[in-house]
Amino acid sequence: MVEMVPMNGGVGDTSYANNSLFQQNIISITWPITKEAITQLYCASYPTSLAIADLGCSSGPNTLVFLSNLIRQVEKLRHQLHKRSPLEYQIFFNDLHTNDFNSLFKSLPSFHQNLKTHIGNHDLGPCFFTGVPGSFYNRLFPRATLHFVHSSYSLHWLSQVPEGIESNKGNIFISDTSPNAVQEAYRCQFQKDFSTFLKCRAEELVVGGRMVLTSSARTCEDRVNKECCYAWEFLNLALIDMVSEGVVEKEKMDSFNIPVYMPSLAEVEAEVLREGRFVIESLQISRINWNLSTNELNGSSKESVKSGYNFAKCIRSVAEGLIVRHFGEEIIDTLFNRYAEIIADHMSKQNIHNINFTASLTRIK
Repeated sequence: MVEMVPMNGGVGDTSYANNSLFQQNIISITWPITKEAITQLYCASYPTSLAIADLGCSSGPNTLVFLSNLIRQVEKLRHQLHKRSPLEYQIFFNDLHTNDFNSLFKSLPSFHQNLKTHIGNHDLGPCFFTGVPGSFYNRLFPRATLHFVHSSYSLHWLSQVPEGIESNKGNIFISDTSPNAVQEAYRCQFQKDFSTFLKCRAEELVVGGRMVLTSSARTCEDRVNKECCYAWEFLNLALIDMVSEGVVEKEKMDSFNIPVYMPSLAEVEAEVLREGRFVIESLQISRINWNLSTNELNGSSKESVKSGYNFAKCIRSVAEGLIVRHFGEEIIDTLFNRYAEIIADHMSKQNIHNINFTASLTRIK
């Protein structure tokens, strides 16, 4: 179960806090959609209080970047519309029970002070912060208590490794050698999990409440298309090399699978329509280059090595716990060094992107 393996905590070299620039860029790219959603929510009813939940907040700075942008946008609207009464903000941080909430909470005083400095010490209403541990594939909040739900780069993680995929030997994810039964098992697990997520949020959001979700995706119906699988394909290659050298047992690799699924837009839309209590305001695809310093190939092998190393650290910060639990700690440094080399080699030859979907939804009756 993913329940016990959160992102790397703390502020060390391999922590999520120090290796989440990629995810921060995704929040920036999708901000116009979030901005439109919070603007429509506020202007529909001019609330005096807002309950906001960030699901899959982890322990790094990204959740605070998102919240700062959101609150500043609401306060800007309040001034433009000459609403005098300050809003009260109830902010909920959700992640797994084992998430490093302490690192996040330590950042709150400076975050709050920065908000006051930007908005005005006497103009910003009270902000109440709450940690909510638990899987978002379960109910987390009382009925009809939330106004705005946000989740960025968490929903592609499934609640568990799909059952019945023992035949996926030599692969840690869906690949072109995976049997059809394995591909179908992953699809069914996503369908079950995303359906559960939507049902839970439909109970917790007020009518008219908004939800903005961003997650890994694919642009085609082919589940084994490499465009959405590079991150795990390259990790798979690194493990195969270590198996061939006897560093990793073949049986260990054969029994390891990553609980991740990249849905198509059609699959996302189908589940939203099936749930029936949300209307889709927008559903869009975005792409982000693995090399965050450029959008073009520059022919520099040194730059490719640096970018490969940085992206490998990003994946390590989100998947290390899962790998350590299965293989043990002794292979981690070697595995991710090889992983970085493989990434750097491919990045020197081609641009590689992560594909994402962002869905803006409104809770209806």
